[in-house]
Amino acid sequence: MFAIIESGSKQHRVAPGDVLALEKLVAEPGDKVSFDRVLLVTQGEKTSIGQPTVAGAVVSATVLEQTRGQKIVVFKKKRRKKYRRKQGHRQYLTRVRIDDIKVG
Repeated sequence: MFAIIESGSKQHRVAPGDVLALEKLVAEPGDKVSFDRVLLVTQGEKTSIGQPTVAGAVVSATVLEQTRGQKIVVFKKKRRKKYRRKQGHRQYLTRVRIDDIKVG
């Protein structure tokens, strides 16, 4: 059994027991969160596809930690103009564990 959910304008394929790093959610470690933007649910041979979401489907998860991602370097340059700008960025992330997928 798996589902495709939408969180932070991104789509994620999830199954019970999976651990994901999502864009920052407003929750403390240990809190329960639920995702109602479920786009697809598969149970064995049966597949439910939402238009745009599956009615009554909810994915519940537990927040494990609030963290930050890998550092990326943003470098801008204009050749022959002595223009250079270097900036770093680390995205805020929330690590969650998928507990259950409910349909209907």
